[in-house]
Amino acid sequence: MVTEIENILYPLVVKFNEYLSNYILVFLLVGVGLWYTIKTRFVQIRCFKEGLSNSFGSLSLFGEKNENSVSPFQALTTAIAAQVGTGNIVGASAAILVGGPGAVFWMWVIAFFGMATIYAEATLAIKTRIVEENGNIKGGPVYYITKAFQGKLGRFLAAFFAVAIILALGFMGCMVQSNSISYTMQTAFEIQPWMVGVVLVLLSGIIFIGGVSRLAAVTEKLVPVMAVTFLIGAFFVLIARHHYILDTFKMIFKYAFEPQAILGGGFWVAIKTAISQGAKRGLFSNEAGMGSTPHIHALARVKTPHEEGTIAMIGVFVDTFVILTLNALVIIATLYTPDGVLANGYTGTVTEMLNKTNLVQNAFGGIMGSHLGAIFVAVCLCFFAYSSILCWNFFGKINAIYLFRKNNTKKAVFIYTLISLCFIMLGSLVSSDFVWELTDMFNNLLVIPNVLALFALTNIVVKKI
Repeated sequence: MVTEIENILYPLVVKFNEYLSNYILVFLLVGVGLWYTIKTRFVQIRCFKEGLSNSFGSLSLFGEKNENSVSPFQALTTAIAAQVGTGNIVGASAAILVGGPGAVFWMWVIAFFGMATIYAEATLAIKTRIVEENGNIKGGPVYYITKAFQGKLGRFLAAFFAVAIILALGFMGCMVQSNSISYTMQTAFEIQPWMVGVVLVLLSGIIFIGGVSRLAAVTEKLVPVMAVTFLIGAFFVLIARHHYILDTFKMIFKYAFEPQAILGGGFWVAIKTAISQGAKRGLFSNEAGMGSTPHIHALARVKTPHEEGTIAMIGVFVDTFVILTLNALVIIATLYTPDGVLANGYTGTVTEMLNKTNLVQNAFGGIMGSHLGAIFVAVCLCFFAYSSILCWNFFGKINAIYLFRKNNTKKAVFIYTLISLCFIMLGSLVSSDFVWELTDMFNNLLVIPNVLALFALTNIVVKKI
């Protein structure tokens, strides 16, 4: 019965996602990013150095513990922990497989304008947050959405956003992350998926119960370790393939504007595929415009909203221009170069060997050896995906509290946490393209009310910038 329902719904969801990605999402994301780039006078360039200073000026891996707020560095690491997940490894791989190396260029475009978008999101998160008498802070897109649209419309859009983010991140998103972890751990270490699921549920439950202070304490230590680990491995591969680095960049730019040369088919179909894959996977990677990371930026202890906005920009930069780019360079420099298995595109028997999940393992394995490459990717993906699970659950919990604010919130949080843990366990046991498509769908839907609010509140964002 379940399989029959999935078979019916799957093509419908795929078609709906295709329509959203190709005709709505690209224009909304690029549109709002371009809008704020102009309105803020290229804040992502003008204030980039300031963002670095605000982010790392008071760097500490043992920040002050506070049950109601986080330090600027903790806000940055928690945002990066949410952004850097399967979107950087599995998502980027899928984009390159489907859209060719040129999809990376369009990810960069999305990220560049996304830095201005996320500046606006973080700024609004600070400006519209509510600080209660006991010091408890409430903030996030639902609060600036209701400020942008008064009355029933605002309440509807906020509730729509809250439900969508709970489904997209808190439930199905965590399922996707745990599935990626279990798959790579089984490939690298031959560990049974159910064992991975049990460990993830136990570790996640401990952090979920601890609240924002425990989450921030974990991410401020986990993110630097996982970033450095991945950077070392990626640089090792790229040094070994240094003679292909220039060709790799050439392919990214060439196939961004001539994608049919590697994808086949007509030009317009190929260019649409490359751009839509870059937009869709770019969103899933850096989350700018989605409305997820403003939840943690709203809790930051900063002097001005502008300060937190510049910090948020650095999160997108690290996610896309550092980690995702290095991952893409490794894939292209090892698999798409003349001696690589994808030199002629994703065709023929190659389609039976490679998929979006094992592509990176094959790329690293080509230099490190298949076994060591599989282990390295499994460890990195475990770091990346687990950090996303922790943060996405927290974002969903904030919205569950918002939805049930007039009822028993403790009971609502308990039920929400229990369901989320069930999805984590389920994700380690089953793999379904249908779940990936549903996650994409709700990720896409999140953008609509969030971006509408961003446009409506432009004057608040740019005031005194």
